[in-house]
Amino acid sequence: MEENLKQHKADIIKIAMFGPESTGKTTLSIQLADYYKTEWVPEFARDYLQEKWDTSQSICDVNDMMPIAHGQTRLENEKLKTANNFLFCDTNLMVTKVFSEVYYNYCDPLLDEAAVQHQYDLFFLTDIDVPWEKDDLRDRPDDRKSVFEVFKATLIKNKKPFITLSGDKDSRLKTAVGIIDSLVVAYKMGLSTLDFVQVYEHGIAINAIQKQLAIFKTGVPKMKLIAPATIGSGIIKHTDAEFKEKADFFDANKTNLKLLKFVPASGAASRMFKFLNSFLNQFDPCSETINAYINRTKDTELAIFIVGMDKLPFFEEVYQKLKIIYQNFDDLSRDYKNYYFIKLLLDQEHYDFANKPKGVLPFHAYQTTVASPIEEQLYECGHYATTNNQSTLHFTVSQAHLEQFQEIVSQVKPAVESKLNTQLEVQYSYQKSSTDTIAVDEKNRPVRDGDGKLLFRPGGHGALIENLNQLEADIIFIKNIDNIIIHKKESIALYKKALAGILLDFQQKVFFYLHAIDANDVPESMITEMKDFLSSCLNVDIHVTDFDMYTFDNKIKVLKKLLNRPIRICGMVKNEGEPGGGPFWVKGDNDVISLQIVESSQIDLTNQTQANILASATHFNPVDIVCSTLNYKKERFDLTKYVDPNCGFIVHKSFLGKNIKSYELPGLWNGAMSNWLTVFVQVPLVTFNPVKTVNDLLKSAHQL
Repeated sequence: MEENLKQHKADIIKIAMFGPESTGKTTLSIQLADYYKTEWVPEFARDYLQEKWDTSQSICDVNDMMPIAHGQTRLENEKLKTANNFLFCDTNLMVTKVFSEVYYNYCDPLLDEAAVQHQYDLFFLTDIDVPWEKDDLRDRPDDRKSVFEVFKATLIKNKKPFITLSGDKDSRLKTAVGIIDSLVVAYKMGLSTLDFVQVYEHGIAINAIQKQLAIFKTGVPKMKLIAPATIGSGIIKHTDAEFKEKADFFDANKTNLKLLKFVPASGAASRMFKFLNSFLNQFDPCSETINAYINRTKDTELAIFIVGMDKLPFFEEVYQKLKIIYQNFDDLSRDYKNYYFIKLLLDQEHYDFANKPKGVLPFHAYQTTVASPIEEQLYECGHYATTNNQSTLHFTVSQAHLEQFQEIVSQVKPAVESKLNTQLEVQYSYQKSSTDTIAVDEKNRPVRDGDGKLLFRPGGHGALIENLNQLEADIIFIKNIDNIIIHKKESIALYKKALAGILLDFQQKVFFYLHAIDANDVPESMITEMKDFLSSCLNVDIHVTDFDMYTFDNKIKVLKKLLNRPIRICGMVKNEGEPGGGPFWVKGDNDVISLQIVESSQIDLTNQTQANILASATHFNPVDIVCSTLNYKKERFDLTKYVDPNCGFIVHKSFLGKNIKSYELPGLWNGAMSNWLTVFVQVPLVTFNPVKTVNDLLKSAHQL
């Protein structure tokens, strides 16, 4: 590269505007320079070509490209000397290169080399969504889209870091300032510009990455358990008659309500078949028997599977398939039959069950059909989330699995609708990429994939608070995809309706108080009434020690803030040793005591007192939730404002044969709902029948 095309170096951030003519590059450069109190580099070609036009009425030609390149480089180097932390370039040699190629189908090799080698921290690709402004030098208003695509392709081809800016001049400035400020933070974190652009395109705020990296170093704060929630102390117990009464109350009051069932269903079934995968990886049918393998590895799960496999809902189909593949299958030994059965079940060329979503797997064998969790959830939805013969079911799915869900829904929905006399609407959403979290190695350094890009992982089911936040319904039923049983839909419906009835009962009281507050119709006696209602019915600790000394107006402010929150009614079953979260009284910030669902990983088990409280828990959380996300004005709450950010999880995974750590967001039904109004209700065990491993399908709840 010749000397007068060399770009001078400096320890400042250089931002280049890049895009077709009349796309706001000059305006944005001036705005940003003014905002950051620094220099901007004007377009040398404009004055150069205007002078040429004024003196000879001649327009630009290919011979002008190198003088323009020389002048632009010189101007940028001069401005660099007086710039303050930032330099904003209205144009650059890459723009000159593109125009030379577009207009003249030629670019001087020296210009091409310099354009590629000139470095900028970031390019702003200016969109064509602003009005064309004609002047003496602009001549292609009809080619803006094609020229824009050429500009974009040039940045991609030359691996330049860029972000596209759209909108009017004010919105562009606001967006650009946010990006630049975040870029500064990224640099302080040791990330490159390309890293920053990757984070931005992922939709993740850079300060979220910053917080996640800090959490890896300091660890996630542990919960401070006060006591387990028990019957009479945080958990309500109803008789069968009372459950029926609450369910009837719901049915009597649901006519004008919009109901919706929300089913997290994005996960693959890999954990269901983990022990079978281990078996295939470790077992050699030529060197030992399956019984010897079980004795050697103490694999009781495999033993249960082998004994009961003929009762699995997919057994007959897989068995018949084996007889087609292996013509002498009936003559094989029992060990080889079992081995080939397991192998076919997990083979990616055949059933590939471990890589499919749970929702599409065969779970229940009826007399003439085999039903998937999707079908069972549709039936359940029609039984309790229906009003005016209308029912809505919302699945959160992986984008890769959407078609499998849609295919099953299209097959079974007509029959479900006919049997239940209900019109079913099925909705889908994906877990947002913006909720993904960064992965680190054992030294807390960001992990990169094979292409050198930062590795992000899904943020766990807590990310689904974003999906829930987009829904608008008066009552939302939440249930995991695998927590279904064979038959007994009416029994399950009774308890779900009862929880909804309890919700409506409490909600009507909450809304009554809030409307009274808005109407300035609160007598002094109602202050005590509201305070007692919050404490005794909604388990809310009014943590203002001198509340009774407050003025009337300040008491109202405190009570309104405590009452005006999303509400959840959570079913709790008796603890029978299942892994997962449970209900506890917890001390949080400012010593506020509240009811929370807590996972064992959130507890400091090295603290004997905390471990003893965990061990004394009487109930378990089956993720059986009925909730309301609308306020008393029928407006949606912003659910992200009620998340406890300190309730995330650090999980250990492997990637490319190396140990890595990943951060999972506060769980959907614990940290993500930490600041909701919460009521726990004991429900029967019949409501809790999850399928965590394939062997769970052998339990009575999943067998005819």
